[in-house]
Amino acid sequence: MRAKYFKHRHWTDFSKDTNDIGRPLFWPKDNEDNHFLYRLYDKQEPEFPAFYQYHLDDFLKVYPDGNEKEFFTHVWEIIDDATAELKVKNRYTSRHAMEFKNKQHLKSFLAYLKTIDQWNTGRTKDEIIADKEGEIRSLKEQNAELKEELKAARKLETEDFINIQEGYLLTVVDLAKKMQGLELNGKELVFSQTQTVWTKMICKNFRHGNKEIKFETIRRYFPGNPDEPSGRSAAVPTKSQLFQIVEAKKRSL
Repeated sequence: MRAKYFKHRHWTDFSKDTNDIGRPLFWPKDNEDNHFLYRLYDKQEPEFPAFYQYHLDDFLKVYPDGNEKEFFTHVWEIIDDATAELKVKNRYTSRHAMEFKNKQHLKSFLAYLKTIDQWNTGRTKDEIIADKEGEIRSLKEQNAELKEELKAARKLETEDFINIQEGYLLTVVDLAKKMQGLELNGKELVFSQTQTVWTKMICKNFRHGNKEIKFETIRRYFPGNPDEPSGRSAAVPTKSQLFQIVEAKKRSL
């Protein structure tokens, strides 16, 4: 048990707005838990985090060997004990309204503490086990979903590939680029949000002279903005543009 857990008000400090506990001049330091509660009752819910952190920082500064778990547990016990006391208070007294208000205030602060509780301080073993079992069920469901997604993805995987005759890689690149310019019924025949997908398609599904095609080799022919290519982009040389894609003549029935 530490000598103190909270930052005490200096005996010459008469300010009304403070996070320090205690009163000006002299007060019994052994009752600092009651003074902590008194100061807490004066704080609004949005002030709870700053109030807690203020005293935690001071505690860690005063006790280098201390840690937040120790401080948190001490605060939790004070709030838990005070709440339990208020629950058994006589309802039919002149202090009931104030005691009820204080009880609700402590519940609010306890709710805040639960949001930062890293140590399951106020939870029973059954509650912890139930949560863990819930997490395990959720993870199993996610695992099953991922397995199904992987199974579906593997259906599209293949060890086979389309081989491009040696020396004609850019001819295939040119055909891919020309496909993007085709229209049918006033609309693009093929469309992609990005140009990268064309690079990935060629590198993944084709080989050049039975050799893997490097991503960097192809990417510069598919600039992000074809209308305004960057200095690192490149056009397919005329000598590699060996084919034209033309619309087939309509056959009469």
